[in-house]
Amino acid sequence: MKQITQTLRTGTIEVNEVPIPALTDKFVLVKNSSSVISAGTEKTKIDMGKKNLLQKAKARPDLVKQVLKKVQTEGLKKTLQTVNTRLDAPSPLGYSCAGEVVAAGGLVEGIQPGDRVACGGADYANHAEFVAIPKNLVVKIPDNVSNAEGAFTTVGSIALQGVRLAQPQMGETFVVLGLGLLGQIAVQLLRANGCKVIATDLDPALVERATKYGAIDAGPGVNIQNLVESETNGHGVDGVLVCAGTSSNQPIELCGEITREKGRVVVVGAVRMDIPREDYFKKEISVVISRSYGPGRYDPFYEENGNDYPLGYVRFTEQRNMETFLQLISDGKVEVKSLITHEFGVDEAEAAYQLIEGDKTEPYLGILMNYSPAVQNSSSTKIAINSSPLNKDKVVLSLYGAGNYATSNLLPQLSKSKDIELNGLVTASGRTAQGVAKQFNMRFCAGDLDEVLDESTDALMVTTRHDTHASAVLKGLGANKHVYVEKPLALNVEELSSINNALNGSKSQVMVGFNRRFLTLYGYGFTTLL
Repeated sequence: MKQITQTLRTGTIEVNEVPIPALTDKFVLVKNSSSVISAGTEKTKIDMGKKNLLQKAKARPDLVKQVLKKVQTEGLKKTLQTVNTRLDAPSPLGYSCAGEVVAAGGLVEGIQPGDRVACGGADYANHAEFVAIPKNLVVKIPDNVSNAEGAFTTVGSIALQGVRLAQPQMGETFVVLGLGLLGQIAVQLLRANGCKVIATDLDPALVERATKYGAIDAGPGVNIQNLVESETNGHGVDGVLVCAGTSSNQPIELCGEITREKGRVVVVGAVRMDIPREDYFKKEISVVISRSYGPGRYDPFYEENGNDYPLGYVRFTEQRNMETFLQLISDGKVEVKSLITHEFGVDEAEAAYQLIEGDKTEPYLGILMNYSPAVQNSSSTKIAINSSPLNKDKVVLSLYGAGNYATSNLLPQLSKSKDIELNGLVTASGRTAQGVAKQFNMRFCAGDLDEVLDESTDALMVTTRHDTHASAVLKGLGANKHVYVEKPLALNVEELSSINNALNGSKSQVMVGFNRRFLTLYGYGFTTLL
């Protein structure tokens, strides 16, 4: 399949041929129809990629601290290997898409193949022909909503979460500061809540567009302080939604000037936040930073493991915000079709990103990436990387998993060995498989473990997450391969017993790797068995 990625070291945008991502029990495999380019977020990421290392360090001092801490604990050499691997790896772009379900994991309820769904998640809902999405970040699209409209769901949920935190009441007055995609949707949401909305932006065309949704014009040339005083009888606005992206502190300063006593300021965009004490203290203004698309964001328990929050305690999670936004579109309370200014095919990614990088001067707002409905989910997931013939005088090794430890510690050493020939690589993420296989000059990458267990492979190295170790070892032994597996070998006695039975009479060998000296099996529950 095709996927749009960026190289973090250079900022280069590429369309790569990568394996279709693997499907697990709590995920849904979706064939994308459309995805939305989030101009603000993605431009920031691209601009960061184009900086040199010193500029990157100045822009992200938090990451510099992490690197220095890693140097202290793991040494300079290993740290440099890790950093270089990260910089050279293809990074996904996009987080809001829609398409048709191809397959659903065994623990996914209420969604089945053929359903049209909207998807979210920066690690999942990328610009790609196929995406694997955790069940809590997938919602069905109503029949009267198109896939193109559904692709805006995650972007719209970000605006919706900001509006929820502002706690608008019917009859209140709000300012929306910044009228990009999020700002235009926020205007509509506030209007749907029965609020008066004053819209401001440096671009008069964006202000004009917001007025079509019922906002009051506060574009360039308008004295916003005077306008606010006039519209609120001198009290100030009840709240401000900051949807701009800027390094300037002016938006935060303006919020303090135009907000009433005990008003609310909700920061949705990425702006400087040197809060001037005088206005905020005297008026006792509340300031909240909106955390993306709602409760559950950045929580692996919710997003990755698929555990929901009880509705009685968390009324609107990420998923429930996504459902709400789609219902608002379905009911005609929010309109996104008019926000679409450009559409591109996946092969036209370079032209699409030229718009947001400033290489083109034409105005843009909603940019859609569209994917061909003719693309099929092939039974084979192999992607050739290196066509050179195998040297069977060496041990031909294939890998299952390419996490931080494998890419920063194991693969650099294995690639230098004169006795080992690196063959195939399988990871859950096709993008990761392609990037790592290319970096270490492996022959191919794939999305399914069976693809590397053919006659060309002598041995399998398992470096995936702990709960997949036992099943991968059993598959390797079943294919008559020698297996090296990172600790732990298994998670319970039943898994350990199955591996023991598979080894009886087998000519294959199993070795468990312990990546820290003197590490024992205490804590894994196996001590009494050894």
